[in-house]
Amino acid sequence: MKKLFFIAAITASFLAAKPSDAQVRLNVNVNIGSQPEWGPVGYDYAEYYYLPDIDTYYYVPAHQFVYYNGGSWVRTTNLPPRYRNYNLYNSYKVVINEPNPWNRASVYRDRYAGYRGRHDQVIIRNSREVKYKEHWDNGRHRGWDKGHGHDDDRGPGRGHGNGHGHGRH
Repeated sequence: MKKLFFIAAITASFLAAKPSDAQVRLNVNVNIGSQPEWGPVGYDYAEYYYLPDIDTYYYVPAHQFVYYNGGSWVRTTNLPPRYRNYNLYNSYKVVINEPNPWNRASVYRDRYAGYRGRHDQVIIRNSREVKYKEHWDNGRHRGWDKGHGHDDDRGPGRGHGNGHGHGRH
């Protein structure tokens, strides 16, 4: 009798565990709206960006940079003065979805050394994908909606007119 009860208890616990496994697999993280406009396109979720040019991380959920300074890793909302000429919009970013990636800094430094100096990555601000529309020019969509790259020439010269400059033609 004890054996039968033991087998029934194990079977019940196994069946009870199955639905929670399915729920875990269905849990999808999306943080497109919290990614900065200078972040790379193609990622519905990004925990960290690694910036190989300056060996720095950016923690997307808290909007903080993490960089090595004076023997320890520091978190700040702005880059330090030594990186004042660094351009976030044209530098390469690597998405890393693991906690505290700076604990393996040498691995990432070596793995992504070839991306230093690259400026060919499409960023969210320049993407035409609808999922990034909240990053588009405060709702004006940079002319990428119905005008297919051209605005209707209403407004204070912020659009592209008929596709030409505003000078003589």
